[in-house]
Formats: sequence, C-alpha cells, structure tokens
Amino acid sequence: MSYQAAVEKGWKELEDLADADNYSVSLMGDTYEVNLKDKSVFSDSCNIPAKEYLALLILHYLIGSFKNAFIPSGEWISFKEIPGGEIYYPAFKDGVIDALLRKYGKNPQGLFGILERFKGAAKVDIGDAAVEIETFPEIKVRVVLWQADEEFGAEAGLLFDRSLTQIYSMEDITVFSHFVVNSL
Repeated sequence: MSYQAAVEKGWKELEDLADADNYSVSLMGDTYEVNLKDKSVFSDSCNIPAKEYLALLILHYLIGSFKNAFIPSGEWISFKEIPGGEIYYPAFKDGVIDALLRKYGKNPQGLFGILERFKGAAKVDIGDAAVEIETFPEIKVRVVLWQADEEFGAEAGLLFDRSLTQIYSMEDITVFSHFVVNSL
C-alpha cells in the first residue's frame, strides 16, 4: 500500500507549521531525523530512510504536536472508544489484536521479556500480564493480555491515553498500533 499522497500532504502541512528545518524524533528506541529541506525521515540506528508508513506516522506526530501539544490526560481508552474505532474494530482486531495473541496468547508472561528491550517500559497491574511502553516522547501505550481459561480463550488489548486522539486520527492509531505490536 502506498502512502505517497498522504506523505506529500504531511510534508506540506509540516512546512506550514514548522519553525526549523530539522527535527529529531524518538520512536520506540530509535531516533529519526526529519529534514524538511530534503523531505526525508532517516533512522539513526539503521542508517536508512524510514519506511513510508513510519515517515507518515512521524510527520503526523510532529504536525499534531505543533497543533495540539500532547499533554497526557491520564485517562486510558480502548480502540473502540476512539472516534470511528467501534466501526473499524473488526479490522483492527484482525490485524493488531490477533497478531498480539499469536505472539503472546499462549504465554502472556512472555510479554515481560520486552521490558529489557525498551527503555522506560514498565509492568502494569491490569489483566494477567500488561506493560506500558513509551512510544513517542510522552506517548505511552498499554499492552494487556488475559490468559485463556476453561470458559474463555486468551484475550488482548491496547490502551491509549485519550489525548492521543488530538494528535492522531483513527487511521493513524491503527497504523501506529500495527507498528507497536510488530515491534514487540
């Protein structure tokens, strides 16, 4: 899937808001250099251009941050509570939640292995196993797993700070969630 038109629109919008030509953005342990003159997003750790979908997420993060400085509300919401999320939830479940269950559904405690990989990640007392991960600066995501029992199969969920909807659209949160789960 090509994000080219959305990326071009993002560059234009960022140019209108930006007060500098270069920005450094941290995302899940990597730093990305955003250069408005070259219209490039470059991964410092990999020394390569960011994939198109990541470049778009980073551009939208910067745009959203300029428009609405992210201030965590402390109120955690599920994907279904995001405007438009309830309608799109079946696709979100297929692509994000089911991937999380394939990875950790049989062993929810295995999720704690990511604590060593991500700076600032911490256990959270929800479900049978849960962690809170800082993705972008100040933006945290909670990953929650429930172990299967005699009555119910394993369950999983992602929780977001309600303020994330001031920066990202439902579509962005979907792509962002795919990225988070695939990074675990």
